[in-house]
Amino acid sequence: MSTVLTTASVPDRDKVVYWNNAVSRTLVPMTVAPRGDGPFDGRLATNRLGYLQVSTMEADANRVSRTPALIARSPQELVAVGVQVSGTATFIQDGRRAEVGEGDLVVYDTTRPYSFDYPQRFTTHIFQLPRRVLGLTDTDIRQVTGNAIGTGDGFGAMLLPFLATLASSADGYPPAVADRLAGNVVDLFATLIAERAHPGGPDADTARGHLLARIREHINRNLGDPDLSPESIARTHRISVRYLHRLFQGEGTTVGRLIQQRRLEECGRELARRGRTTPTVSAVAQRWGFVNPAHFSRAFRAAYGVSPRDWRNQRAAQEDGGRSAAGTPAPGTFPNPRAASTAPAHLAAVPVPANG
Repeated sequence: MSTVLTTASVPDRDKVVYWNNAVSRTLVPMTVAPRGDGPFDGRLATNRLGYLQVSTMEADANRVSRTPALIARSPQELVAVGVQVSGTATFIQDGRRAEVGEGDLVVYDTTRPYSFDYPQRFTTHIFQLPRRVLGLTDTDIRQVTGNAIGTGDGFGAMLLPFLATLASSADGYPPAVADRLAGNVVDLFATLIAERAHPGGPDADTARGHLLARIREHINRNLGDPDLSPESIARTHRISVRYLHRLFQGEGTTVGRLIQQRRLEECGRELARRGRTTPTVSAVAQRWGFVNPAHFSRAFRAAYGVSPRDWRNQRAAQEDGGRSAAGTPAPGTFPNPRAASTAPAHLAAVPVPANG
């Protein structure tokens, strides 16, 4: 359901104050200075699609500013995409100045100062979302702010009609559809920013590839932490859990299964090693993040075809018998014949607890 704020029924002497408060409450705190002398007229309609806020603003000529003082009082970490429907604007952020015409897009970051100067009456769509869900670096976002993005060709030409339709129909979607649409918009905005930040090269794939590599490295470094989970990983990398799962959709596994698989591989390697002191099976399991011995045993057997204790005994017997290493399956390679070619399916059958 749309929330509509308008100056239509506000006394003339109070219109500017009312509009300042309406814009600051709905979007982010900012100052609005009318450019004309007559009574000010403005209308702001807003809808929410999950974590995405969609607003359409129509107003008389004015200048909008988000200053360092306002940012300090309201440090929401949002990224916004504006679509200029009618009229023109001069947009300034990060030391760059852009002349925005009808149909142009602009990307801006609410954590840094910016301004819009509208010399005549205008209409604009504004899409706001938490910057963490984009999964992009601050450097990439800064490459795009302060620029007008034309929509005559390229990716912008495809994006503009979608955003225009979404803005005009945002109040008509049930919650489940709205959530899916918000996820699609995140993907589109991430692609747009990556494309503009890395012209001439792989766009979103580059940004996502780097992020996936960092996440995998983080998982490998923290396997021993029993609290390692999709929630903690998303929090560390300043992205949403939803976006984290979307990143792994093309990886042939889920985040939880990857954590469990890597833990099992490290446990298998450690149990196969011979040394002067031999840690207990439960000590090895705990060292690699398993807090429930029964769950560890079930998961290990499903992946390796034998219990952790039998795995250790088999490796010791092979070593003592002088068997060739070429005939010994390496730890972590799923030696169970039934599991060798279908490891992901076996792992998928093992219940994965909330912490990994």
